[in-house]
Amino acid sequence: MVYLQEINNSMISVAEAQKIIQDNVILSGEETYLTTQSKGRILAENIKADRPLPPFDRVMMDGIALSFEAWKSGIRRFEIVATQFAGEVAQTSKKPTDAIEIMTGAICPDTADVIVPYEEFKIEEENAQRWAVLSDDLSIQAFQNLHRLGSDHLAGETLLETGIEIGVPEIAIAVSVGKSEVLVKKTPKIALISTGNELVEINETPLPFQIRKSNVYALEVALPQTSTQVSSFHLPDNRKVIYDTLEKILAEFDLVVLSGGVSKGKADYVPEVLAELGVEKLFHTVKQRPGKPFWFGRTAKTAVFALPGNPVSTVAGFYRYVKPYLYAMQGLKTVPSQYAKLAQDYVFEPTLTLLLTVQATHNTKGELIAQPFAGKGSGDYANLRQGNGFLELPEERTHFKAGEAFPFWSYR
Repeated sequence: MVYLQEINNSMISVAEAQKIIQDNVILSGEETYLTTQSKGRILAENIKADRPLPPFDRVMMDGIALSFEAWKSGIRRFEIVATQFAGEVAQTSKKPTDAIEIMTGAICPDTADVIVPYEEFKIEEENAQRWAVLSDDLSIQAFQNLHRLGSDHLAGETLLETGIEIGVPEIAIAVSVGKSEVLVKKTPKIALISTGNELVEINETPLPFQIRKSNVYALEVALPQTSTQVSSFHLPDNRKVIYDTLEKILAEFDLVVLSGGVSKGKADYVPEVLAELGVEKLFHTVKQRPGKPFWFGRTAKTAVFALPGNPVSTVAGFYRYVKPYLYAMQGLKTVPSQYAKLAQDYVFEPTLTLLLTVQATHNTKGELIAQPFAGKGSGDYANLRQGNGFLELPEERTHFKAGEAFPFWSYR
């Protein structure tokens, strides 16, 4: 893990920023949690089969169970000597001409190895006895309509691996092998912080020089609520208040995400206050648009992302950097990512990586096609509603052709 390293003060590339961030991931701890309530949590143990799956030769269709050898020897009329339901001990037939009426989910009798469904035979009754009569034209194979013992997984085989997000299938698998509790990654405590005297609450009427807060609320709903503990704060442009509040937050939270106060303005106190509080700066400026004045650092236990206050910059920085970091700190093996193709030629002259707002949809070939919406700058929050993600266009180029594929970061 990289910590207390010297980082060049000049602008770094997006790739360099990503590497520094991933090299400084502070892993979450672990805790035991009720399996039935663990949806959305990150598994921190391997879960193995406690017995073969299925644990017996399981009947897959309602019908009769009979011996394949008896069928092969020419027997076409079988006496139904018993009825067996799912959840009952296996019945036993005594003669090759015996059959057992059987239901889906039941264990197959030891003396049978074929299940013939009801629609493939007829039943005759004679002297209070019932007989299953099969046609010579019927095609029967050994073990047909049987889910064989251990054919899915053997006892001791790993069914779920550490580092995956728990969903409905994972819960079903875990409880099926007797896991009432599972070891999961602890939910990191996250502080979302807006900054600036120009911001007021949602229900307040802004003065002509003010705007309502939006960034922290956008980030709050963007975080996976089942695998995080989130608290929101606001800091005015007051150096002492910023210092005192951040001092307390750094002592309590695992991940701190600030919006605003990170550039070079006279009221942008965040970088110098973080330095005074012992947060090691790993980089400050990234060669990208939007979000160039982007600060990242850490202490021994807390990572800090200080994103620009412009709304589009905040959203882009969160999905490009903060969300992958959150996945990594909880031990996920891979960060969800995908590529999309440009719908049209696009030109971007500055030598910066562009996180371009796009609407990406699948065409009839199943390809993800991204339609650009350039907007009116990083303050044009309303432009985000037209898109569903950011297409990452690399800094070493200025002209991008329709049909070329680039990384796509979805925010929907």
